[in-house]
Amino acid sequence: MPKTSRIFSASLLVGLFALPVLAVEDNSLPEYVPVTGIAGNLSSVGSDTLANLMIRWSDSFRRFYPNVIIQIQAAGSATATPALTERTANVGPVSRELRDSEIEAFENRYGYRPTAVPVALDALAIYVHKDNPIPGLTIKQIDAIFSANQRCGGTTSFSEWGQLGLPDPWPSRNIQLFGRNSVSGTYGYFKEEVLCRGDFRNNVNEQPGSASVVQAVGTSINAIGYSGMGYRTAGVRAVPVGREGQDFVEANAANAVSGSYPLSRFLYIYLNKPPNDDLPPLEKEFLKLILSEQGQQLVKRDGYVPLPAEVVRIARQALGLDRS
Repeated sequence: MPKTSRIFSASLLVGLFALPVLAVEDNSLPEYVPVTGIAGNLSSVGSDTLANLMIRWSDSFRRFYPNVIIQIQAAGSATATPALTERTANVGPVSRELRDSEIEAFENRYGYRPTAVPVALDALAIYVHKDNPIPGLTIKQIDAIFSANQRCGGTTSFSEWGQLGLPDPWPSRNIQLFGRNSVSGTYGYFKEEVLCRGDFRNNVNEQPGSASVVQAVGTSINAIGYSGMGYRTAGVRAVPVGREGQDFVEANAANAVSGSYPLSRFLYIYLNKPPNDDLPPLEKEFLKLILSEQGQQLVKRDGYVPLPAEVVRIARQALGLDRS
């Protein structure tokens, strides 16, 4: 489940606590109120998973500030930190926490860590074709399907649907694998959480984006793939997932917030913010919009899960968004 993995500080804001105590819906988020004097260019480089949300937030922001120009590059989470380090981006959307090596490279340049701001919740879904009857999968089974070396404790690789107990005509059908490429934060999260840091099989068909994974699975009855819950279409089904010896859990908003779905995660925007400095006005107002009622409604509209009010409150306070 999403939870604290690093201590909160002014230079690094990550998941602040385990989520089971938090409500799915919370209407106490602050409304965004525009200010005067906002103009300029804002550059975003990073996650493909967050690409649609960045466009939604940018369109909403520019309705308040038509003189602002926002450029979005969404080649993958691995592109965010280099862009922030070289100051070619103001914001870096990432669908996972930064790796230690990424933080170290940034810190070696600036003497402080990049600031991580949680902006949404997601459940990484395991998709099959809509006609696939598989009732659910454990993490160990998913590892045995996708992994070359099964570091999660399995002893058998699965390459045919019959090995997972499916009836005729499924037993002899080969499992066709789809996933993301290595620049993707979703790829990194899956490798960490599902493959137990193991290696992917070499027959995984790597796709350039989240939507293309789901599209590929929806057009092949033998397929399985992973992508964010916000990319679900009518052609696929999200398989319930469970840990070994536990019940299968649906990938939905309530289970992402409660933490009962095993592959729940925060989505982030990273910033290059010196610890004792205020955010520049343009970046400050953009983050204020994201961490507002309007911004979180756009999260919901895009198929993801709005942040609980307490996470929003702590993030706004840490970033000084409500200081005049």
